Amino acid sequence: MEHRKKGRKLKRTASHKKAMLSNLAVSLIKSKRIETTVAKAKELRTYLEPIITKARRALKYGSENLEKSIHQRREARKYIKDKEALNILFKEIADKVANRNGGYLRILKTGHRLGDGADKAIIEFVDYDVAAEVRAKEKEKEKQAKKTGKKETKTSEKSSKSSKK
Repeated sequence: MEHRKKGRKLKRTASHKKAMLSNLAVSLIKSKRIETTVAKAKELRTYLEPIITKARRALKYGSENLEKSIHQRREARKYIKDKEALNILFKEIADKVANRNGGYLRILKTGHRLGDGADKAIIEFVDYDVAAEVRAKEKEKEKQAKKTGKKETKTSEKSSKSSKK
């Protein structure tokens, strides 16, 4: 019997598993959605949700109790080594999940991997609509293209007028 042995081994040493979960957490925080195996996604959820709770608490403490807020950030820094990801977690994600009492991540099973038949899954934040963000970025790119396209037509008209002279 394996009493007091929480979590999945994932066929890795303890240090490798710790590094892998930290890297997966950073990737998830930065991109808001990643695709991995079901076992890794379930393990990542148990790894990352307490850290998100720390960010939520730090936001709640705010400037009223600065020592506790800083302590929560330092505790999260033990698990997430990337500064950019940590800033995203404590500023952007904590705001989104401020009213949620847990269950910050969603796991969607997507089928089997071709090479070895492993079950694949997408893990994402519940409060983020990734598709809407992608559409908004595409619209911004189209607007930029239209603006630069108009400028190019003006310069092309000038060059064609000068060639006619």
